[in-house]
Amino acid sequence: MPSPKTSERTAQALQRVAAMFEAKGWKVLASEPGSTGPDLVVRRRGKRYGVVLKATSEGRADRVIPLLSQAVLEARAYALQSRGSMPLAVVHVDHAPRALIANVMAFAQEFAAEVAVGFVSAEGASEFLGDGLADLNVSAPFRPRQVRGTLIPADNLFSDLNQWMLKVLLAPELPEGMLNAPRGQYRNGVELARAAQVSAMTASRFLQQLRRERFLRESQEFLTLVQREELFERWSSVAPYGTADVPARFLANIQIEDRVQELLNKVEGDACLGLFAAADGLRMGHVSGVPRYICVRRMPRFNRASPGSNPWNALLPFPKEAPHVLLRVARFPESTFRGAVRRDGVMVADVIQVWLDVLNHPTRGREQAEHIFRKVLLPLV
Repeated sequence: MPSPKTSERTAQALQRVAAMFEAKGWKVLASEPGSTGPDLVVRRRGKRYGVVLKATSEGRADRVIPLLSQAVLEARAYALQSRGSMPLAVVHVDHAPRALIANVMAFAQEFAAEVAVGFVSAEGASEFLGDGLADLNVSAPFRPRQVRGTLIPADNLFSDLNQWMLKVLLAPELPEGMLNAPRGQYRNGVELARAAQVSAMTASRFLQQLRRERFLRESQEFLTLVQREELFERWSSVAPYGTADVPARFLANIQIEDRVQELLNKVEGDACLGLFAAADGLRMGHVSGVPRYICVRRMPRFNRASPGSNPWNALLPFPKEAPHVLLRVARFPESTFRGAVRRDGVMVADVIQVWLDVLNHPTRGREQAEHIFRKVLLPLV
């Protein structure tokens, strides 16, 4: 148990870390009150670590890295005094932005490679570097930050066209083929408006909102987004939730991939593959077994009286059998369809749109969103 001088935050952090190790089969011994030495000693399968833990509420690199450095020095010193014990330095924070975790672990690998390190957050995320510690790693689900139990309002910063302009500003940093947008740099709203094909007034208001929210760096020659971890968290608050999807089945029950491509090519600009199917098209697929989603600008009308004049008549809505596709009206059609890219002969939603659209999907949507964020969006942060 922690000593009486240990802060309540540190005591809670020690309990959380001890419980993590015990859940994975480690034997955990806490230090005696007032004793010198590591905060915890953990043992499993011939491995023994002396754990030094530091806790803080501030999820900032300038606060966390000095604490980690102190923990590394203490853990190393205790290990030298104890036979057979390896040093493990752990930092616990209340809120851990993903960029912070990446920065802290990169620092540890470069400057403390001989010491095992761990990063734990009260939100459930944990990452460890060290022999036998890999099964302690947990990725916390990406979720919008909350204030007083309520989601931060999206305001107009994430209106349809504003989301499109955010994509335009991020486009040069995304891998080729992930987003259909100009890949330039812009000095002002006029240049941004021209590239994004929006009105100058729309671009000007958008930049004013970014400045007001402190997401725009003023000192750069070109418009540059900053505080991107916070920006992505705010952006995720507009992710669709509980949408009314329409199941449909092709009347010609053969070569479904070809039928999908044929249909989407006929309605290009008003529909594209979305969600998990789009992730597969972008080579970012992580979840299988979900029907193909087709995002549409508006729900199509099926007119059986004139079967040849309407491409959507190739589909039977609400079939008795398992659907070939699910139709979903895009909540932000301009951002969705302007950013859509052609992959393997068919239009698919861009990688940012897919991240947003799968985020709240009940079938492993967060897992797919985590995969996209880690592979594509985290490097932008």
